[in-house]
Amino acid sequence: MARYRGAVCRLCRREGVKLFLKGERCYGTKCSIERRGYAPGQHGQRQRKVSDYGLRLREKQKVKHMYGLQETQFRNYFIKAAAARGITGEVLIQSLERRLDNVAYRCGYAGSRREARQLVLHGTLLVNGRPVNIPSFLVRKDDRVEPVAGHKRTAAMKEAVEVAQHRGVPSWIEFDREKLVGRIIGLPSRDQVGLPVKEQLIVELYSK
Repeated sequence: MARYRGAVCRLCRREGVKLFLKGERCYGTKCSIERRGYAPGQHGQRQRKVSDYGLRLREKQKVKHMYGLQETQFRNYFIKAAAARGITGEVLIQSLERRLDNVAYRCGYAGSRREARQLVLHGTLLVNGRPVNIPSFLVRKDDRVEPVAGHKRTAAMKEAVEVAQHRGVPSWIEFDREKLVGRIIGLPSRDQVGLPVKEQLIVELYSK
């Protein structure tokens, strides 16, 4: 199934929130939400009444775009979350946060999740000393994530980590900026994730 390859800033404008799909651009004045805070298209500035279904759909689309997933992938995550113990919405968000490409983004190895996915696909990251090139790989507690030795020394990696400092690293990841090593010290709770989403709406959407 083909991935979305259009202008990602349109996705942010469509959802009405920053999805942080363009790296550092999203934090500056060039961010499309800051410049044009309305939906894209000819009729984007019109006020539209949104149904209950529309609200649930938009919430699902928001999370899908944020993590760069297709519908089938996202539905599979929901099915597994619904079958697991705990609150379905929180388990869903926790599973998405544990993806290796997201962990790489959270550590600051890349400016966006899309860029982080490329790092993983190219075999640039090690998990517990072994190369992993599967973006959907789920990390566990006490796992160590780091770039390969050759990539640690590159100027691009050092700059990416330096620029990402203002984003901060979530409390469920212990990050050593000197060695560029991230260690998973616990599974992410909903409070630690801090995403501007209402996962309960997603649960309601799929439960219909």
